[in-house]
Amino acid sequence: METARIAKTAVSAAVYFIDKPYDYLIPDALAEQARPGVRVVIPFGKGNRACEGIILAVGDGEKYPGLKAISEVLDPEPVLDGADISLALWMARRYFCTAYDAFRVILPAGLWYRTREIWRLLDSNKNNKNGTDQDAEDLNLLDLNNLNAENDKDNVKNAEDIENSEDISDKNIKKYSNKDNKTARAILEYIRERKGRAEWEKIKILFGEVRRILNKLEEAGILKHETESRRQGGDRVHKAIELALPSEDALALADMKRRRSPARLEVVRFLAVSSGRASWADVRYYTGADSAILRGMEKDGLIIITEENDADLDIDNNNLNNSPEEIVLNSEQENAYNKIYDLIEKKRAAAVLLRGVTGSGKTLIYLKLAEEVLKSGGNIMILVPEIILTPRMIREFRARFGADVVLLHSSLRVSERYAQWKRVKTGEARIVLGTRSAIFAPLRNLRLIVLDEEQEDSYQSEQPPRYHAREIAKYLCAREKAVLVSGSATPSIETAWQAEQGVFKKILIQERYNQKNLPKVIISDLKKELRSGNPGLIGAELRYELEENLKRGEQSILLLNRRGSNKMFLCGECGYIPVCPRCSAALTYHTANRRMMCHYCGYSQWEIESCPQCGGAMKHVGTGTQKVEAELNKIFPEAGVLRMDSDSASGRHEELLKKFEREKIAILLGTQMVAKGLDYENVTLAGVLLADQALYIDHYRAAERTFDLLTQVTGRAGRGDKPGRAVIQTYTPENDIIQSAAAQDYEKFYAIEIRMRELRRYPPFADLFRLTVSGLEEERVRKAAADIRDILLRRSADLDLLDANPEVLGPAPAPVLKINYRFQYRILLIAKDQRPVRNLLSWLLKNFAKDKANRGLYLSVFRNGT
Repeated sequence: METARIAKTAVSAAVYFIDKPYDYLIPDALAEQARPGVRVVIPFGKGNRACEGIILAVGDGEKYPGLKAISEVLDPEPVLDGADISLALWMARRYFCTAYDAFRVILPAGLWYRTREIWRLLDSNKNNKNGTDQDAEDLNLLDLNNLNAENDKDNVKNAEDIENSEDISDKNIKKYSNKDNKTARAILEYIRERKGRAEWEKIKILFGEVRRILNKLEEAGILKHETESRRQGGDRVHKAIELALPSEDALALADMKRRRSPARLEVVRFLAVSSGRASWADVRYYTGADSAILRGMEKDGLIIITEENDADLDIDNNNLNNSPEEIVLNSEQENAYNKIYDLIEKKRAAAVLLRGVTGSGKTLIYLKLAEEVLKSGGNIMILVPEIILTPRMIREFRARFGADVVLLHSSLRVSERYAQWKRVKTGEARIVLGTRSAIFAPLRNLRLIVLDEEQEDSYQSEQPPRYHAREIAKYLCAREKAVLVSGSATPSIETAWQAEQGVFKKILIQERYNQKNLPKVIISDLKKELRSGNPGLIGAELRYELEENLKRGEQSILLLNRRGSNKMFLCGECGYIPVCPRCSAALTYHTANRRMMCHYCGYSQWEIESCPQCGGAMKHVGTGTQKVEAELNKIFPEAGVLRMDSDSASGRHEELLKKFEREKIAILLGTQMVAKGLDYENVTLAGVLLADQALYIDHYRAAERTFDLLTQVTGRAGRGDKPGRAVIQTYTPENDIIQSAAAQDYEKFYAIEIRMRELRRYPPFADLFRLTVSGLEEERVRKAAADIRDILLRRSADLDLLDANPEVLGPAPAPVLKINYRFQYRILLIAKDQRPVRNLLSWLLKNFAKDKANRGLYLSVFRNGT
């Protein structure tokens, strides 16, 4: 058999259960370009659909029958090297995703192509202005009667609409009256209306699966199909909406259709009181109008929608070229620095847990390490959980290392992110600072990776591939013989346990950098507040401390980790609770827009005053940041209150924080985004309004998250020369977790939590694999989940799994049973993360997808997930 050059290729169109390296013939014309690490366009599947692929390896092989050839090479040079390819294949095995899913995470968005299949009229037809008669003669040559096109019922309406147009004569209608000819005529007219070219995906949506008709038209020389590859996604944009008419005219037009579309009138009213212009996000939030309504209003000439490129993250670059001051470390910091740098010099893979109290100056240690690593010719990666909350670290690194530092995070424009990635790829930049996805920057000669606040959930990806940045960092350190430093005041239980076992080297910093004391912490019992007749969330002790701060001109930070105004509405007569029609979740009330909103799918509706079931009065139950903001304004009418949550701070985090610092606003109230990364000398009081909020939820990390949040937010106070205080309000002041957090006693908390984890076989003593089945029909979902449980029970008894000691629990409804009309049931597999376990789960995922009985259902696997 003839030999040829063969490319082993990862295919973008291959779903998980058929994912593997596919063989493709390399044409002689592409022999020099087709190398490992380049993207290519290839035909795939029975219909030879054009899609994107990445060449994994190239070699000689047999040119067997049916072997397809590469159509086009997209990259002049490889965008991935052998190390990147190995990482992607490792991720595919570990995170139950396709190789291409892993490649998409590794490469920046600005580098990706979008491959489209285009059908266009040949020039002879496109230049025929009347076109229809010529097309009719061509169609007469086709045996369309034998085509058996699918979805005829859907196609008839499209064909009939076109037959009623002026361009098609009665004679031709009679001549081509069969359904397939009608469909063909409709497709040709549709393509002609779009200047002679249309995408296959859009044709398919309108006319159904009509590829055989298109192929016949191509054989007759009427149509031709081709592949078009373009770079995906431009710069990140934000949308604005403005009235296209004077307010009075727009209100009159909207009022005419108020019965059919009341949301239109609300949009116009909102814009009218907003000087005729507002952001897309604000219009949707305050009026409840969805995208379809807004697009319809634009089409009708009521509004104009504009798009503008987002600016880069606002970073102070004034000091980039200044000579930075010498880094001065205290004795504890110097000791930590020396121990870590000794490991770096050995050029062996190592991991360090750097645990320092809040305000201990861990950033200075990172800066000193980076300075010395650069001098020795190495490169550094610094990861932070949320870059918008760490402006100080960004400024210090940029001021000290200037152009050697690149920032990689989602707030950058796509073009800027791609430009930064190229600087790393070419070796121009030697320090990468960014969020989770920056771990994939193509930084070679790596000597140090820092995970600051390593316990944060944001290091875990919620989308496939569901990787954790800590695990990728360990992989890279093992490959590059580098040192991983996990820094935190409250490390995750898993990392702390690994330090106890000697996997991580443990280094402690027990004092603040400026020798200042930790804040004095007051635990306030909310039960006493209720008994004294105070139903609000500003208790007497917190109120007193706030008053003292206001007298001294000092600032305060308050935490309530729940946005909105009230958790829910409740009928006091019959107990009716408004629930989202798409999800099994109660609607949350927002005073800012007077709407009840679903925090899972975005559905919203106006508040209701009376119960739709019994007519009783609706009552507000629960508390959110908006309600507390109103309470603070009532208690302290002269004090400034700045609210910072996902409703008020979307895209404006840095702006709000600068305003808080510059204008010395008295009180910053917010969700968990105010708990970490903030360092202001004038903040002397931190308050936690409801410490129990996340402590008693059904999640194995509940205690860890609560301890971390309380420790971090109390640590915001007293970081300057003035002493700090903190007030923790709770209904359970005797709880050991709250007591430990108040004392910032991590050892006590760890001792309590590690015993509970061992008793329940939670991480780090075993791994939790959460299998979730979702679908539109609850009974089918529940049955499929029960079948999976039975399979796991049978297969887990296999000899090769005994060492993993598996345990199967469930199925059970997810905490929110229905989201966006899809029901969710879960099975929990408790086992050690070993290859036999991963092989079993991979087999289960593939067979579930292949089984026709599971059509319309989706199965996912998430290890140790939230």
